[in-house]
Amino acid sequence: MLPILERMALELVDVEYVKEGANWFVRVYIDKEGGVGIEECGKVSEQLGRLLDRHDFIPDAYFLEVSSPGAERKLRKDREFAWAVGKEVRIKGRVSEDAPVQVWEGTLLAYDPDIVLKTSEGEVRIPRPGVKEARRKASFRF
Repeated sequence: MLPILERMALELVDVEYVKEGANWFVRVYIDKEGGVGIEECGKVSEQLGRLLDRHDFIPDAYFLEVSSPGAERKLRKDREFAWAVGKEVRIKGRVSEDAPVQVWEGTLLAYDPDIVLKTSEGEVRIPRPGVKEARRKASFRF
């Protein structure tokens, strides 16, 4: 899969293999600087579909979906957090092991060694191990 993406100057963000109801899905999330379009997703889907059919290593029948990670993309890796600095994010986690799980929304100021957010209540520091989920928060201005 990676050679296909490299030839197209695309980055693999994530792969999911999930069952929803009676159907299995292979979901491939791709990106590049400036974002990806439907044409790129279609080309990757075609080439990846042929590759998966040729090697036939997935035991179940499945639907292949190729898309961008979306406006509210998950943040997991350092480069994803680096990309999100200065942007609005939503963090679910705890500030210490004995603290309850909370959800914060605000501007990501820093991510290493701790997540630092500027929220409406002030600055919040969340240790990276305490982060359960982090996402870019989409904001639409009209």
